[in-house]
Amino acid sequence: YQRRVRGAPMDEYIFPKDLLYKIAPLQFLHVLNKNTNVVSVQVGPKTYRCKEEEKVVYGPSPLIVVPPGHYVVIENPVCRNKDGTISFTEQGQARLSHGDQEIRLEQDPFPLYPGEKLSGRIEPLKVVAPNTALRLQASRDFVDKNGTKYIAGQDWLFHGPGTYIPRKEVRVVHVVKSVVIGPNQALRLRARKDFIDRKKKSRFAGEEWLVRDLGAYLPDVDEIVVRTVNAHILTEKKALHLLATHTFTDAYGKRRKAGEEWLITSKHSETHIPDIYEQVCNEVNIITLTKRQYCIVDNPIARRFEKAEEDEDMDDWIDGDWNSRLPKLGTKIILKKDKNFFMAPGETISTLVDITVLGEDQALWLQALESFTDVVKGKKIVRRPGERWLIYGPQEYWPRLEVKEGHIVHPIFKVESLNLYVFDPSTLILFIIGFVLLLILIVKFILWC
Repeated sequence: YQRRVRGAPMDEYIFPKDLLYKIAPLQFLHVLNKNTNVVSVQVGPKTYRCKEEEKVVYGPSPLIVVPPGHYVVIENPVCRNKDGTISFTEQGQARLSHGDQEIRLEQDPFPLYPGEKLSGRIEPLKVVAPNTALRLQASRDFVDKNGTKYIAGQDWLFHGPGTYIPRKEVRVVHVVKSVVIGPNQALRLRARKDFIDRKKKSRFAGEEWLVRDLGAYLPDVDEIVVRTVNAHILTEKKALHLLATHTFTDAYGKRRKAGEEWLITSKHSETHIPDIYEQVCNEVNIITLTKRQYCIVDNPIARRFEKAEEDEDMDDWIDGDWNSRLPKLGTKIILKKDKNFFMAPGETISTLVDITVLGEDQALWLQALESFTDVVKGKKIVRRPGERWLIYGPQEYWPRLEVKEGHIVHPIFKVESLNLYVFDPSTLILFIIGFVLLLILIVKFILWC
């Protein structure tokens, strides 16, 4: 065909009365009746002759072919009767659902009616793998074929394995993948809103909890994965210092109060996964005392304070009651000889040294800090505050809290053959005086004889 007038718009053409259109198989075209303004659809294979009042406004164009396992979205789709046939007006124009969409799956090739158009391309259906799911959201209220009613904004999961058939009322938010929980691991979850989990337990919005089941775990639609929690390995030489951030019952059935601190050792478990309300303060290493060592513990717990002098298990307080684990502030104890123990929360070690060993020619100055009864060679001696005295070697000196240890002194006069050692100057003066008196007596005795 040719344009009627040079410079006229492109849509003004001359359509000869005998103009023929050969429509191939799987093709269609739109024909406009200028008198009624109705556009009809002609589908091939056929040869179509336009009438004088008709005009081809679209096509020939291929039919829409949706292969198996694919879908296509049609905007402004035609309306259909109850039997599935297309609804037409009295003039023969196909009725449209303007502003709506229709998802068409595998079917025979079909044409687009006037006003219909493709939204995007022909897409493959989403295949959901095992241990994954699609998070779906309703864009409007609807009822599915099973009679389940969904409200706009409602979310749910389509679990795999399976092929998801899209709906115009549903939007795919994202793919949800399962999290694999290995040995000595747990999954920390948080609730999006109030709901009942898969174990029929009520959860409130913002609540957190742990899932310890081994294997793949697919979070529910109302669950948020916070992180994977790894277990702490406990040995005979390492413990875990924990703090309760909320009153709860721990994994061992023990009731913990908010702010309470305690230790978890290998006696409880070989591994420990911190609970939601447990804060790991630090790892505690064991304290080992040899036969010739001692340590001074500040602010000891009540249980240790009561059993400091007993040769029993120093860590039996770990499973004790609340009162037995409270520190006695401002007090001290001395632990001696062959002990292995963990420091309780609140305890500190101010001294950890070897004992003092005195030789034959050594002595140690001591000073009493408070009144106490001392035992020397089976005799009881009352020491007063500020009193100073010497202890002589050879011996081992084990300290006391009531005594301040001074410096080691050496003899200022000694006679090794007589095993005679003098450390105190006053003692030396007395010894010299006694020796002079003895000489005088000997001289007098000789003269007398």
